Amino acid sequence: MSTAFEPSFESLYNYRTPDWFRDAKFGIWSHWGPQSVPMYGDWYARNMYIEGSDQYRYHVRHYGHPSEFGWKDVCALWKAENFDPEGLMDLYHKAGARFFVAQATHHDHFFNYDSAVNRFNSVKVGPGKDICALWKAAADKYSMPFGLTEHLAASFSWWFVNKGADKTGPYAGVPYDGNDPAYRDFYHDNYEHSEQNWPWLTPNKAFREYWLRAVTEMIDRFTPDLLYSDSELPFGADDFSYGLRAVAHLYNKSVEKFGFNHAVYTQKNRDEKIFRVGTLDIEKSQLPGIQEHPWETDTCIGNWFYDVRQVYKTPGHIVEMLVDIISKNGTMLLNILQKPDGTIDPWERWTLEEIGRWFSVCSEGVYGTRPWRVFGEGESRVVIDGFRESRVEWTASDYRFTAKDNNVYAFMMHAPEDRRAVIRSFESDTVAKVSLLGVGEVPFTQSFGVLTVELPENLPANWANCLRVTLG
Repeated sequence: MSTAFEPSFESLYNYRTPDWFRDAKFGIWSHWGPQSVPMYGDWYARNMYIEGSDQYRYHVRHYGHPSEFGWKDVCALWKAENFDPEGLMDLYHKAGARFFVAQATHHDHFFNYDSAVNRFNSVKVGPGKDICALWKAAADKYSMPFGLTEHLAASFSWWFVNKGADKTGPYAGVPYDGNDPAYRDFYHDNYEHSEQNWPWLTPNKAFREYWLRAVTEMIDRFTPDLLYSDSELPFGADDFSYGLRAVAHLYNKSVEKFGFNHAVYTQKNRDEKIFRVGTLDIEKSQLPGIQEHPWETDTCIGNWFYDVRQVYKTPGHIVEMLVDIISKNGTMLLNILQKPDGTIDPWERWTLEEIGRWFSVCSEGVYGTRPWRVFGEGESRVVIDGFRESRVEWTASDYRFTAKDNNVYAFMMHAPEDRRAVIRSFESDTVAKVSLLGVGEVPFTQSFGVLTVELPENLPANWANCLRVTLG
């Protein structure tokens, strides 16, 4: 059995990203909870308490003023009455996902499982269901590693706005329901925070202790294969000890179950001295080239919670992002939005079915691969600028590579109009055979280091067709 991990950087630097994560490449995330109820976007539980914001106006006009109908009341409206985790997991598996991640709690402090530390959870309020347990059972049926995300560490300061009151209008000076002492355990005793003092991770010691109790409970109940913190390692350089204790506990519980560490921990501090205790997560962005350490992009088909206003990414855009990410030693975690009743809409289902059709052709170049000596060829690059995820205008000279055994997989980011693929990255290699995935062997020539491949008129995939280049 592996040596137990201690809650220290020195001990946790022994972490290595498990092969299952590196092999899976593509996971689906259910970023779902009571903030889906209004179907009006992310951070609703915060913005409904910010006078003048779009979500405040929606809330006041749809539900009532937050002094009279607050977040606790929205939570009670969440029923998840048509939630079908097995049906969704079947769809996600067919779409190519090989691991699944559920949201345990967002910044709104509502827990999606039967918690002993928080009475506001999906069993005692709203759905009357242990959402995370149901997800895990469905993932287990498909032998898919199961993860959890916690967004709790930021909750204490994120939610100080529920202690406010309107400054103008008919409710000026009337305290929001976050001031009600009967719900202080849910809304937090966070009067110390203000708009001028809003650290993402609070210095409040009592809350930090509570966070550790809650995350320990999640780990003990589910032994997740992945745990994600929507922050850097809590609680930052001010005191990493809480985060280190949680991560060590995650790995040690995994060692107890498997005899070795099977678990992945992801957080968002890009300092290698920090992220080496786990695997780096990049939210809605990417990295510029092959990384020494495996990493993850977490992204979404639209917004983070269901939003009737949102434009969705197209299937081709998602596939191209995935290919670019895996060429650089990364993995993609894609959020699929759920309505408050637990269903997904027809456009999302169609998107997943289209992605699944692509995987049915090109999966060999995805699963179990590793980066090649270069991630790609051609001048086009993804935009790396905050949360921008614009679709790239690829050209016929753009390729992305992965490798497995003596095969290099060359994804054509834009199919050449003349059906002649020209690749210049094999100048030091002898090519023995070339196959187009979904078709079979295709003619090729290799001259002066340039590989030229003759393609059929009709290609098997709608985007990013893949050549298997077998080296001699």
